[in-house]
Amino acid sequence: MSKMRIIACTVLLLMTAVFASGETALSKHMYNGSYTNEHLNRIAFPLGGFGAGMICIEGTGAFSHVSLRNKMDFFNAPCVFSALCVKGKDGNVARIIEGSIPDWKYFGARDTGNGAAGTSYGLPRFGAASFQPQFPFADIQLQDDAVPLETTIAAWSPFIPGDADRSSFPVAGIEYQFRNPGETPVEAVFSFHSKNFMTEGQGGSSVAPIRGGFILAQEAHENYPQHKGAFAAFVLEEGAVVDHCWFKGGWWDSLTLAWRNVQEGILRDNPPVAGESPGASLFVPFTLAPNETKTVHLLFAWYVADTDLRVVNAGETCAGGACCGPVTYSPWYAGRFKDIDETAEFWRTNYASLREDSARFRDAFYDTTLPPEAIEAVAANLTILKSPTVLRQTDGRLWCWEGCCDSFGCCHGSCTHVWNYAQAIAHLFPELERSLRQTEFNENQDEKGHQQFRSVIPIRPSAHDFHAAADGQLGGIMKVYREWRISGDRKWLKAFWPKVRQSLDYCIQTWDPREKGALEEPHHNTYDIEYWGPDGHCTSFYLGALAAAVEMGKALKDDVSRYAALLKKGRAFLETELYNGEYFYQRIQTDGLNAKFQPLDASDNGKGYADIVQLLNVQGPKYQYGTGCLSDGVLGFWIARACGLDAPVADPIKIRSHLKSVYSYNLKHDLSAHANPQRPSFAMGDEGGLLLCTWPRGGALAIPFVYSDEVWTGIEYQVASHLILEGMTQEGLDIVRTCRDRYDGVRRNPFNEYECGHWYARALSSYDLLQALTGARYDAVDKTLYIDSRVGDDFRSFLCTASGYGTVGLKKGKPFLEVKSRRIPVEHVVVSGRKMPKSALK
Repeated sequence: MSKMRIIACTVLLLMTAVFASGETALSKHMYNGSYTNEHLNRIAFPLGGFGAGMICIEGTGAFSHVSLRNKMDFFNAPCVFSALCVKGKDGNVARIIEGSIPDWKYFGARDTGNGAAGTSYGLPRFGAASFQPQFPFADIQLQDDAVPLETTIAAWSPFIPGDADRSSFPVAGIEYQFRNPGETPVEAVFSFHSKNFMTEGQGGSSVAPIRGGFILAQEAHENYPQHKGAFAAFVLEEGAVVDHCWFKGGWWDSLTLAWRNVQEGILRDNPPVAGESPGASLFVPFTLAPNETKTVHLLFAWYVADTDLRVVNAGETCAGGACCGPVTYSPWYAGRFKDIDETAEFWRTNYASLREDSARFRDAFYDTTLPPEAIEAVAANLTILKSPTVLRQTDGRLWCWEGCCDSFGCCHGSCTHVWNYAQAIAHLFPELERSLRQTEFNENQDEKGHQQFRSVIPIRPSAHDFHAAADGQLGGIMKVYREWRISGDRKWLKAFWPKVRQSLDYCIQTWDPREKGALEEPHHNTYDIEYWGPDGHCTSFYLGALAAAVEMGKALKDDVSRYAALLKKGRAFLETELYNGEYFYQRIQTDGLNAKFQPLDASDNGKGYADIVQLLNVQGPKYQYGTGCLSDGVLGFWIARACGLDAPVADPIKIRSHLKSVYSYNLKHDLSAHANPQRPSFAMGDEGGLLLCTWPRGGALAIPFVYSDEVWTGIEYQVASHLILEGMTQEGLDIVRTCRDRYDGVRRNPFNEYECGHWYARALSSYDLLQALTGARYDAVDKTLYIDSRVGDDFRSFLCTASGYGTVGLKKGKPFLEVKSRRIPVEHVVVSGRKMPKSALK
């Protein structure tokens, strides 16, 4: 019996026991395990490709979040469902192939106040479900006493590290498996049904034929070319029967008769008809002998080539064309396929190979002994790469939102101070990550070295009409170092180096003009404000960037003595002027700067607030953190470690002390008594979370930086992995567990960690948990495999490099590497700082 069959049987037995006992809930979701009962409530697992749009499968097997038009459509849950009819002499049994409706959909979902008309909610479905994710796959077990077939769903979409193109298709695969455990044959009909949800505005919609299924299509209108789009649903199995046009009538006639076809096991063969069609169905009849299994492969593909997405520069007059490139964004796949037919045929032909390669990654990733909460956190957030947060142009370059609002992207332009935290793409798809550096140091950087931290789309030169972001721009320099070490491409580094120097020189001139080695002048950062005076947070970025520049310059035999001197001065300044014996802090400063502080005018708020205005003016500009203990107050040092800068940039003892303070002061396991007037729903009430800042030594500001009372998952993972890197493994895992407990499916979707929008990019910091726990890293420049375990002398873990991936670990303290895809040419091995001969690697 296969491993997956054993898991499936175990889950099915558990579900049956719970179902039979009448229990309605399991007390706690097991990390990296299956979701059942109330933990299914909010699950929505994205399916799709890089920059290709998504459709989600819910914990019950339902479809939702249908976002195929190059933007988020969070509440788009059209009437789309699969169904099963089991024929019997005593009457048929018909079920939608989904588990029970979650309680929140009874009232609170869109249109439930009007009875949820037009949905499938009122149709019979299976009694119990269990959802087991193994990214990019999700397996759902269904159980119902009236259905004599063991029923499972396997949903997936291509995800192949090192092959960005084959991971960028607008497709999804849903495999429905039925097994007859009984002693007599079972005759049944599988069917899939969909309203024409591609209908949008003017232009006219239709349903067209395709082998084994149908195409829902919307034609373009001369004023709305972006409305044109198509969605194909088809099966690989022969003998499918298709109803291309549901009954056209009033009220609920169409769905009423579509369900009657299911209930009675009718194979409704109906060709396309003139005019618009309300919906379509496909049917696959089958008979199962005792102990026989049948799998129906339902394939989705979509094609929406045109959009109205264009982010403009201030004062831009060109509307596209020769002067400034394409008018609007078009997805990568539109340059690969000409239409829906070509897309669907490619999916049909390459389904097996894409599945095999995606499963190879899945099996390698989950072949691990690392703590389950860490694996769950990493895998859950890889779904961000399948969400509309990520876009990919026809030229292959990435362009990303920070996250997504309910119906559009949120905070444009691959924002450098947010994407700083994300570590996954650099390792899994390094060529895509390098495309972000290309934008930052070319289209977004002017001749002075100023970087616009938000790019426009289609990607083209940005206007330089706002502050540079200190953390974003300095972080980019460290990431150039990272991309060089990951790729081993000296030619690439050499081409970037002049731009890197230009960028760093701008940072010195703008924020450290007196060359103290710390950022003094007002500097913009990820908290959407400007720090006045030197601080640990952004100075850690400065020192990390200087250290990276020194290493890159030495490799290219360039003179970097100025950077080395500033690094030495900056380290001394940070450790003596910005450290209070426990943690690094900010020294708010308005005097002695080039910038001039403008005090608040008391008359703006009336006499009643005169005391507050006076206090604010004494404290300095609003929105600082001062003596506070900032959770990501040494973020730059974490990024330096993640980028492969192993030599300490600052005193490791003081860094560890800062992290201990963050853990002690900022992690709360119950927020019931915590006051958060900002954006509370990230973590609140009886939930736990890591606060962005606290003031344990006093000195709390009247109006601190604008997000200070919030909890952000991306910073939770960043702090957790940094704690682990510094040897505080249990403290780091405590933060990971506290975070994932909020995303257990009851209140929130486990696969949508949100901040300023859904599927928020900062949460991709979770990927660094792998490196933090194992110290496993491959340097392509000197072909060295590094291992520095925080989980003992026996472990297995996933490792991805630019040239291949596999399983790395220690067995009784001895290193091993099992390459699962392509190759990883290792010439040197370093275990916990000890150089070992290549022969030591098993």
